[in-house]
Amino acid sequence: MDDVVVVTGASGYIGSHIVSNLLSKGRNVRATVRDLNDPSRIKHLCTLPIQGDGTLEIVEMDLFDVNSVNSAINGANDVIHTAAAVIIKSKNPQGDIVDPSIIGTKNILNAIDKSGTVKNLIHTSSTAAIRPASWEDGVILTTETFAHDATLSKNPYGLAKYSAEMLVRNWHNNLEPAVRPRMLTIHPCMVFGPPLSSRHLNGSLAILMMLVKRNLPVLIPMQISIVDVRDVAEIHVRALDMGESGGRYLTVGGEMMLGDIANLLKFNYPSRKWPTRVIPYWVALIIAAFHPKVSISWAKTHLKNKLYWDAKPASEDFKIQWRDLDETIIETIPNIIENSWD
Repeated sequence: MDDVVVVTGASGYIGSHIVSNLLSKGRNVRATVRDLNDPSRIKHLCTLPIQGDGTLEIVEMDLFDVNSVNSAINGANDVIHTAAAVIIKSKNPQGDIVDPSIIGTKNILNAIDKSGTVKNLIHTSSTAAIRPASWEDGVILTTETFAHDATLSKNPYGLAKYSAEMLVRNWHNNLEPAVRPRMLTIHPCMVFGPPLSSRHLNGSLAILMMLVKRNLPVLIPMQISIVDVRDVAEIHVRALDMGESGGRYLTVGGEMMLGDIANLLKFNYPSRKWPTRVIPYWVALIIAAFHPKVSISWAKTHLKNKLYWDAKPASEDFKIQWRDLDETIIETIPNIIENSWD
């Protein structure tokens, strides 16, 4: 089959929306999942509408298994690589967080070299590959910054994303410019929007799920950078034809305080109870001092200092307008309630 787009990590939150977007445009999609026998990974993919002459092939792929990676990539025209571990903390950060990104990405790149047919590689990274360990209040970060200071002990997720991106960039730079595929890296922040599977409630949506389930009696004064998953998917697909090869694109729709998110949900879903009381910054510091998973230094950095992102290059190069954040947050909730995921 000609013109096949491989989407790795297709059962994931971003990956599923990319598959949906491609099928809505009549593309031939080869979606890779870790386990074909897991309904939570494939059921929602099988029900996605397909336009025109589009096709969907779902294949099993293990990022650590070279043969399965080679088979998945073989003959593809385009590769959108979203597969990675979306885990922030673990008792085994090397094996659970870093290795899947680094070893998996190495195997993807080797498979692309072996295939000889791939024209585009779109690599899903994160703002975590850009954000330093600490920042000044009000700073605006651009794609000129790299998370050089990410470590296995303090920021394993940032280390995984930064290291995988460097692998991709070094690989691309070492290929002959005349014959190498186009390559772009996409860097979303916290991704919200409609989940398509219960699997999607982990990762970014865990914050909203804490509000949905009232796991938080009170809220901390934290600003969150947000982008709609549908915008992230659209940019990945547009990147197959648009944008600059070698480009590094931040995808950030804007920022909201956690308390404002809770009040928005309370206004739009008044029949449910929502935690809306925000504790003062100094109280949050005291809690951080005694909390087993949060440090005072983290609280001082993330709660006191506001951080912003320059996503203008992405909106200009991909000709996209970011969805309104209120719309994104409000439209995240119906699938959760209707499927009793709450």
